[in-house]
Amino acid sequence: MKEDRQLLVITHLTQLLDFVTGIGGFIVPLVLWLTKKDEIIDMDEHGKAIINFRISMFIYILICIPLILLLGLGIIGLIVIGIFYLIFPIINAIKASNNEAPNYPLSIQFIK
Repeated sequence: MKEDRQLLVITHLTQLLDFVTGIGGFIVPLVLWLTKKDEIIDMDEHGKAIINFRISMFIYILICIPLILLLGLGIIGLIVIGIFYLIFPIINAIKASNNEAPNYPLSIQFIK
């Protein structure tokens, strides 16, 4: 195994592809994690954190959709999720470059 902080940073930042492609922010980090988790030190930890975050946010989006009908609460939830999608990949990319563990708040641990 080798250390590649730059690839870890890129893996976190590829989540931002959602703003360009719609789904690339899930597919690209998933592929990077699955192909490099045994080759790059800490890739398994960072990849799991990203995938857990992405799945959790998707579930929260599904919860927000019917809440739009309830006084527009779902719209507020979607705005907060959009902010999370933008800010936390950047924060965790910086953490990865500093050799720190990733932390995505409100993530449900589907993959341990």
